[in-house]
Amino acid sequence: MKTIYLAGGCFWGLQKFFDQFEGIISTQTGYANGNTENPTYEDVKHNHSGHTETVKIEYDESVITLTKILEYYFLAIDPYSVNKQGEDEGENYRTGIYYDDDSLLPEIKKEFERQEQIEGQKFVVELLPLKNYYSAEEYHQKYLEKNPSGYCHLPLKLFTLAKDSEKTL
Repeated sequence: MKTIYLAGGCFWGLQKFFDQFEGIISTQTGYANGNTENPTYEDVKHNHSGHTETVKIEYDESVITLTKILEYYFLAIDPYSVNKQGEDEGENYRTGIYYDDDSLLPEIKKEFERQEQIEGQKFVVELLPLKNYYSAEEYHQKYLEKNPSGYCHLPLKLFTLAKDSEKTL
């Protein structure tokens, strides 16, 4: 089992998006790479703690590769938007790929650079070692499962990507 941390705007939608893929063992919403310990949602949203809303993804690399996870990630974000995804704005909505295992970096860099080459310009997505990570409050975990009509900046079609791709095979 491996772990990667992805920030892509509001973590509710990103968590729901990644939960659909085979090989994703677990996801957890949380706050990463900030300047304080044990932040609350209010700290992150209003007190400029420096954290970004992040999804911790544990995956089985024999079922889904990190490269594939990152391909999906780049489908779900605007890699040119600074501190903004959809209607969500602020440093807590910045995009980022964070790792706590240096052995993942070559694969991350390779896919990151491939995606930039496809797009033809540099991304503003952070690519950094994980400095810190704190789990979000329980009400943020699987939020869109508990609140199906809750706000999400991601297009609804992304939540059925795995199912829809099975139909076309």
